[in-house]
Amino acid sequence: MLEIACFNASSAVAAAKAGADRIELCVDYTAGGTTPTQDSLRETRVKINIPVNVMIRPRSGNFIYSEEEFKQMSLEIQMLKPAASGFVFGILDDQNHVDLERNRALVGLAAPLPCTFHRAFDLVPDFHEATENIITCGFKSILTSGGMADAVSGAGVVGELWKNFGDRIDFILGGGVRSTNVESLRQTKINWYHSAAITKPGEEVDEEEVVQLQTALKRK
Repeated sequence: MLEIACFNASSAVAAAKAGADRIELCVDYTAGGTTPTQDSLRETRVKINIPVNVMIRPRSGNFIYSEEEFKQMSLEIQMLKPAASGFVFGILDDQNHVDLERNRALVGLAAPLPCTFHRAFDLVPDFHEATENIITCGFKSILTSGGMADAVSGAGVVGELWKNFGDRIDFILGGGVRSTNVESLRQTKINWYHSAAITKPGEEVDEEEVVQLQTALKRK
């Protein structure tokens, strides 16, 4: 299954047309994705009928948030929930461990919509401990490159996590996933792959790249 990170409504429409199974909607590609506007989500949902999971991230940088930023994230979930299919976020404490209390609170606000713990996971000191805590918080999936710079380097780690925890939580392999490498990543046996499918300067999805990604994933 293929999830495409989209930074505007036009990219979401293009990705859906090209065969994406799900959209992760955010803004600001250079920041690694932050919370989209309500208007952007509404425009996207009017034009496509595949699931749209919404990034909840108030700023770029680390994943240790102030009380004010946490309140902002809470309000954004409540504001965007009527049009969202699910949410994507992750909060760490000052030691880069999963912040149990705050993540659990946001998962509760999002319910019954599913939540993905995003690549803040790649910064935790212990993947097994973090996965257990993320499951405890109620997340349904984890987006990760296995703590490495990209999915190719981290595929083995993610594959092992999937073997150990795959009956309790989904893993989504992301980080530089492209049509040129995704077939080799299938060795992980996981269900989901994540790509921005951007091949040129700017923030627009390359529709043909999405087609090629899906073709590679569906190849016998």
